[in-house]
Amino acid sequence: MQDKIDQLRSSVVSPQSLFIGGEWRTPLSGATMDVISPIDGSKLTTIGDAGAADVDLAVRAARTAFEKGAWSKAAPGERKKILFRIAELIERDALELAVLGVRDNGTEISMALKAEPGSAAATFRYYAEALDKVYGEIAPTSESVLGLIHSEPVGVVAAIVPWNFPMMIGAWKIAPALAAGNSVVLKPAEGASLSLLKLAALCAEAGLPEGVLNVVTGRGTVAGEAIGLHGDIDVLVFTGSGGVGRRLLEYSARSNLKRVYLELGGKSPNIVFADAPDLEQAAKVSAFGIFRNSGQVCVAGSRLLVEQTIHEAFAERISAIAARIEVGDPLLLSTESGAISSEIQLEKNLGFADQALSEGARLRTGGGRILQDTGGFYMQPTVFEVTPQMTLAKEEVFGPILSIIPFDDETDALNIANATPYGLASAVWTSNLSRAHRMVRGVKAGVVHVNTYGGADNTVPLGGIRQSGNGHDKSLHAMDKYHNLKTAWIQL
Repeated sequence: MQDKIDQLRSSVVSPQSLFIGGEWRTPLSGATMDVISPIDGSKLTTIGDAGAADVDLAVRAARTAFEKGAWSKAAPGERKKILFRIAELIERDALELAVLGVRDNGTEISMALKAEPGSAAATFRYYAEALDKVYGEIAPTSESVLGLIHSEPVGVVAAIVPWNFPMMIGAWKIAPALAAGNSVVLKPAEGASLSLLKLAALCAEAGLPEGVLNVVTGRGTVAGEAIGLHGDIDVLVFTGSGGVGRRLLEYSARSNLKRVYLELGGKSPNIVFADAPDLEQAAKVSAFGIFRNSGQVCVAGSRLLVEQTIHEAFAERISAIAARIEVGDPLLLSTESGAISSEIQLEKNLGFADQALSEGARLRTGGGRILQDTGGFYMQPTVFEVTPQMTLAKEEVFGPILSIIPFDDETDALNIANATPYGLASAVWTSNLSRAHRMVRGVKAGVVHVNTYGGADNTVPLGGIRQSGNGHDKSLHAMDKYHNLKTAWIQL
């Protein structure tokens, strides 16, 4: 496989356009943006820099397609066939899609294969199977009344997705929205658009009608704002930072009160008790729970809470694992942690490390930039000992930096775990079944892992509480966002 990866690594990526109404279009302004590969800092290609007028064209195409009904009114079985075909085409081009994505955002290829095309294909297949299992309801009424509850597509869905796992997260939003019969306007992150543009081409090849999926690339401050303010978008779904999420809510209030669903950041606690069933396994899984994809994972276990009696030994163990992680060229199968997505993100990460040192945190390993001679953006897996009051224990970094905090007992662990405004993911390691259930109930998070970290599939929802957002991706619950309920109250 490495030979095929090396061949794809050197392939020329042509300048990319917008995909609107089933056609590839240059932005009306003609503006483009350079795509810089984090692997070596080189220019990979260009993408269209869409403006508000381009967004309007995409929304109009989506609305026209929805009203025509070739997709929105198609029989569930017809939609199912096309979604299955999309999954098949993703699997057919999986290696090409994975390599293209890695060249764009720096994720290690061994993970990208599973998390990007692998996950995306599974997601399209899951919602293809689910779409004809959504039934209406008959309300319990008197014999003289028939109460019907219909489930209908909302219309035009806009999706704004991040740069860390664009295909995976994009599929979480596109697939259920399409399964429900909606049209979609997708805006990828400006730092990782290439694989989603390729996905648009595959959807067209699969037979998705023109205008049902539109992709506009560009800056969040321009194209993203235009989407947020557009008055003909019915639902907006977003994964990204809390600051942008707040702005999108404001845009909704200033425009048409479109429904906005947000999957935002986290500062997820990973809690290890002394009675964990296998401390060696806990250390290994916990290390990759923060250092995979260089820590650029919304659910990353960035706060490691360790019971005081095993704290020092466990901290040494996980620091040793971090120091041995193979960081480097993300297109090598041997690489365990790839590049930081951009130089700007790398500088932010290094700034957090410097601040931690200035606040008195203890650096156990890492902390610096490496492989500068490649021209790319790489950072050592970094482990700090911190207190709950330090910045590193409270703010999301989105980089390969782990904060270790000791705790005394269950009550102390819960107090520390819940001491941030976030509530996305978490984990607890223990052999005590009662304790595990108490912690599941006590930790304020949308996801609580027990004796593992990560790996939940499409059968369960992913969503946060508090300032980690609202609504859910994955599972049948995700489809709720893309349906309207309509009541028919019939007097017999």
